[in-house]
Amino acid sequence: MRHLMTVWAWAVLLAGPVWAQTGNPAGMLPGTPQVAPGVPAPHQPNAQDRLFVDQASIGGMAEVELGRLAERKGESAAVKEFARRMVTDHTKANEQLISLAKQANTPSAGSLDEEHQGVRANLEKLSGRQFELAYVDSQIQDHQKTAQLLEWEIGSGQDPALKKFASSVLPTVLEHLRLAQDLKTQLTGEGAQARR
Repeated sequence: MRHLMTVWAWAVLLAGPVWAQTGNPAGMLPGTPQVAPGVPAPHQPNAQDRLFVDQASIGGMAEVELGRLAERKGESAAVKEFARRMVTDHTKANEQLISLAKQANTPSAGSLDEEHQGVRANLEKLSGRQFELAYVDSQIQDHQKTAQLLEWEIGSGQDPALKKFASSVLPTVLEHLRLAQDLKTQLTGEGAQARR
């Protein structure tokens, strides 16, 4: 009997986070339609969802724009291949996000923010190896930030479709981060020096 009570107590404790995933009532905006007390109606984003859509759409646009730039200005086949992958994957994710944002009546960003405009302007001035290293460094930083943003939406968002999107995209973003880190190692030769 004692074992059964222990199992039941663990089940209740572990189920708590699952119940919390249905929404984030603490982040609900006043006047949000609810299907039950503390349970927002479908497609009712909270402030975190709105910020997520804004920041994720900016990041997604930047990945596509910078990827196209790297396809054009990159010299190595590895950088060009990585850039093509960024354009393809982020175009697909951007289209999904825009569709979900419309369903949630949450506007996505219409243009790059100042930070990404500065990165693009800097990259446009560079060429050759300097360009490739700067591009890859920017990709590492952006994918680290994007992974954190997705994790934040998963934990703090309210709209189930946006949270599901964040969960489904996170593994791809982490893979992109790993690819960018591997590409930097390849470009700098750091891996070969460490093995000596």
